[in-house]
Amino acid sequence: MVLVAISGLNGVSAEPDRANVTFSRYAGSIVCKGTCLVVSIASAVLALLLLGITLVARLRVTWWWIRAAEFPRVQLAAAALLLLPICTFADAPWSLVGLGSCLMVIAIQVVHVLPWTPFWPVQVKRAEPGHESRCLTLLIANVLTPNRNARGLIAQIHQYRPDLVLTLESDGWWQEQLDGALNEAWPHAIRVPLDNLYGMHLYSRLPLVDPEVQWLIQDDIPSFHTGVRLPCGDEIRLHALHPRPPAPGESEESLWRDAELLLVGKAIHDDPVPTLVAGDLNDVAWSRTTRLFCRVSGMLDPRRGRGMFSTFHAHYPLLRWPLDHVFASEHFTLGGLKRLRGFGSDHFPILATLCFRPARADEHDTPEADAEEHREAHNTVHEGKEREQQE
Repeated sequence: MVLVAISGLNGVSAEPDRANVTFSRYAGSIVCKGTCLVVSIASAVLALLLLGITLVARLRVTWWWIRAAEFPRVQLAAAALLLLPICTFADAPWSLVGLGSCLMVIAIQVVHVLPWTPFWPVQVKRAEPGHESRCLTLLIANVLTPNRNARGLIAQIHQYRPDLVLTLESDGWWQEQLDGALNEAWPHAIRVPLDNLYGMHLYSRLPLVDPEVQWLIQDDIPSFHTGVRLPCGDEIRLHALHPRPPAPGESEESLWRDAELLLVGKAIHDDPVPTLVAGDLNDVAWSRTTRLFCRVSGMLDPRRGRGMFSTFHAHYPLLRWPLDHVFASEHFTLGGLKRLRGFGSDHFPILATLCFRPARADEHDTPEADAEEHREAHNTVHEGKEREQQE
């Protein structure tokens, strides 16, 4: 009564104020609900997009943009995990769509990458001490042709003194730098300097037996194939590869990359001597092609059960995956595996020590391909040799 009286005396009514407050609350509620709806729909759409990329990777086609979906599995799982809380508080039915999609993405991606974590049994057994004359250490480095920080790489080579040094993308300039620094201590070498990003060099402290340069699938992509004489006198086989990636400006399809890798896998299967395969394969460890290569060849991945050891991209920590590989036949145990410091390239070097221990071959669970997988590998190699690449 007093408020009304005072309001009346002042010539101002309280009713419009109440109406304004009510309207403001109503408008605020509408805006809040609208914002919540937008966020709910957006989170569901993003979750469906992540699920779509995840499922696209399962398609058995060679188009580069399909095969590229196999690379960022860790990143896709992380994105789904971050989106999960938003979807939890979203409005129905969008919350159900978002939650279901995120959980599917996480489950599928974890299944694919879990073997390359310490939560999985190791595939290559650890070497025991006392067999140093049966071991060799290999350093692999994609130098990035325009990179001119040769000192950064050479310093690490002298620091770790590996038995073998394999460089990818090394041209004539890189050959001059490496020859001057390595020729004395690493006198055995295979050199193919190229300006097309596919030059390769192998420097060895150990004797190389019948080294060959082969152009397996494409006439501008070299590969090395050589025996290596260990200090103990035994000989092992080394294949060094750097196939062309499926990417814009390189190749519209993964066919030729897949064919080169599977061709080497078939050769290893046909002649199962103690073998190492190393290089920048332009493919991730968990891809369908790399796993098929391991089953066809019977090769083991020393990263399984230990970690991803992602080597690319050196400049973007959130966008990294394992492109540089070392595979070993069942005759080897692992002395050590380490990713080294960056030196200006878009790849980190990787250092691996493998020990030739054929007596322990039975300790390994060697992968095997079935008849259908061998047929698929044969058909891929045949098609890769017959078809011309379209960039």
